[in-house]
Amino acid sequence: MDNFRNIGLIGRLGSKAVIDTLKQLMRFLEERGLNVILDEKIAEVMPGHGRQTCKRKMMGEICDLAIVVGGDGSLLGAARSLARSDIPVLGVNRGNLGFLTDISPQDLEERVAEVLEGGYSVDSRFLLDVSVRRKGESVGELVALNDCVLHPGKATRMIQFELYIEGQFVYTQRSDGLIVSTPTGSTAYALSAGGPIMHPKLDALVLVPMFPHTLSSRPIVVSGNSELKLVISEENSTYPTISCDGQADFSLVPGDVISIRKKSHKLRLLHPRDYNFYQTCREKLGWSSL
Repeated sequence: MDNFRNIGLIGRLGSKAVIDTLKQLMRFLEERGLNVILDEKIAEVMPGHGRQTCKRKMMGEICDLAIVVGGDGSLLGAARSLARSDIPVLGVNRGNLGFLTDISPQDLEERVAEVLEGGYSVDSRFLLDVSVRRKGESVGELVALNDCVLHPGKATRMIQFELYIEGQFVYTQRSDGLIVSTPTGSTAYALSAGGPIMHPKLDALVLVPMFPHTLSSRPIVVSGNSELKLVISEENSTYPTISCDGQADFSLVPGDVISIRKKSHKLRLLHPRDYNFYQTCREKLGWSSL
């Protein structure tokens, strides 16, 4: 059980509902004698808050717990910043699906109180390091919790690339791209592209082709420790893009080499003690409970 004394609060910008929930959280936490520290970006839209603020990357150094108020996208952004510090992260859902932010605003104080008193479970979620090399030189570094996606960018043409897994050639493919997803991301973009749902505890990656120009290309599940390499074909007439979690993009040129591997640091994601992954799937994906 962690001793949570300094609580960092992160919120999605542009939402009155998020601000209202953050204000409720601040009052609740301070009534319990806890120290509240606001992410400086959300603090800018809360004039007169009177609380300590810090950059998101510093929050992992000075806080015992980070609470993210927003949707899954908000938690994805926070995770990429906080994973290196090993700070536990708790999500309050003010978005749509809420696979990662699973505390409802209606149960906010009750659920957060349970967590503060030790009533929680911990998920260890791995992230991906994505690096781009151009003519042998490193030109880009990205991090993903859900997925990294190779896609045509602004063009509407198929792209051609080669895939290698653990140094072994797999195929040359012409398609709209490829989704490389962690178990965390298997219920996101990869799912909509026909990929399998993977339990968060699996140590695996799924590679899901996007509209491949063949009838035989199917998703591939490989070890989470696999090192993947994508080589952008010199024959491409357009410049594709690599995107991480749909939030960080990098433009590519023909000949670029993208390496994807598991990140050494993991996200510590907290849930209420009665969290059930399959119940979440039933609720969010409309599975029958009969």
